[in-house]
Order: sequence, then structure tokens, then C-alpha cells
Amino acid sequence: MKILVSNDDGYQAPGIIALVEALKSVADVTVVAPARDRSATSNSITVDRALRIEQAANGFHFVDGTPADCVHVAVTGFLDFRPDLIVSGINHGSNLGDDTIYSGTVAAAMEGLLLGIPGMAVSLTAKPAKHFETAARVARSLVERFQASPPMVPWLLNVNVPDVPFEALKGIRTVRLGKRHQAEPVVKINRPDGGVEWRVGPVGAAADAGHDTDFGAISEGFASVTPLSIDLTQFDQLRRVSGWLA
Repeated sequence: MKILVSNDDGYQAPGIIALVEALKSVADVTVVAPARDRSATSNSITVDRALRIEQAANGFHFVDGTPADCVHVAVTGFLDFRPDLIVSGINHGSNLGDDTIYSGTVAAAMEGLLLGIPGMAVSLTAKPAKHFETAARVARSLVERFQASPPMVPWLLNVNVPDVPFEALKGIRTVRLGKRHQAEPVVKINRPDGGVEWRVGPVGAAADAGHDTDFGAISEGFASVTPLSIDLTQFDQLRRVSGWLA
């Protein structure tokens, strides 16, 4: 089995190193990741310039682009093979609920799905984080299940793991995405030269965070697994909008 590993924290991040160490015992692993931290870049693709790919001493390939760039160029020409699975992470911080819209970690795996390759995005739900080995062991377990029973169609799993020792993890739950409150207000910063800058505020607290959500699973000590869909069509509104346009 051949796995392409990427992330959004950069090829030198502790999470991707822990992930590769865990997966290389069960698969052939190739890394193509951003040259630096590209968190919250979502699904952006670089189209206004060419991309450079270099190789580090440990064999990891790094790209001067976004997480989606990394997977796209890897699958569509840089690699001489087609990966069986894309694994993105381990992200330094959670990707729960609405976070998945902005996440570069999720976007890397999603780019693979757009190209017909199943994937998973793995995140450790603390920042600063400590127990990357816990998330790495969860990721390896999911890869082993994938090997034993491959999906009939490509899917994308969003995986979040509590930042606890593996022995303290209560298990893995399959849940839906929760939702956050509105983000905190932007912060106004007065510059010494008299100008003004604005910094985006922190994410909002969990709002829809019941037992059946990813927020709920994490708060109860479980790793959460949520299958994600790319189709953004709001099917229950098709007839209403059609009538509105008539």
C-alpha cells in the first residue's frame, strides 16, 4: 500500500514526523508537504506562479505552496505512482465543526478526494500539543482498517484526537460535525505610525456540541471520526429556488 502524507503545519512539524513514523511500518510512505506553516489556507491552489519542490535530508519533499498544492502536484505528475490513500496531519490543534471549512489539513485530504483518492485528515485537539504519538497510533489503526476493508467509493474522514496519553483514550466514535458560535470580533491594532491594522479574532466557542458531535466525542475523551462530503448542494432547497426563479 502506498500512502501520500501531507499537512498544513509544514514538513518540519512534529505532527507529520510522528505520523510518518507510525505509518511506515504498515505502508510505503511518501511525504509532500508545505515548506512552511500554511494553516487556515483551506482549499486554495496557486495558479499565478510555478511551484518549487525540494527534498529534505530525511527524504521529505517540500513545496513553496499550499496543502492543496502539495497533493495536487504530487498526484497529477510529480510522483511516478498513484497513492492508494492520502493522510494529512497530524495537525497541531483541532479541526472540529466549522473549522473544517478553513482547515489546510482537511483541504490536503480533500484535494486527494477530488482526484478520486480516499483520505483522512488527522488533528490533535490541543495547542500547544503534547501527545502526538496518541494521534499517530489512531491514524495507524484507521489505516490498518482501510487495508483490511477498503471502501467501495473514495471517502474523506476527518479525525480528531484528544491530547492525552494513548492509555487514557476512551476509544473512537463516529460522529457528525458540530457547530461553533460566531467567531470573536476582530482586534483593532493601532500602529506607531498612526495607521491601523485588524487581526482576525479567535474562533467561537462550541454551540452545537452534543453527544453525537465531534465536539461531544472529544469532550468525553474519545477520538472523533466524521466522514465529509464535497457536494455543497442544498438539495432540500432546489425546488424552492427553482420556484423563486420561475
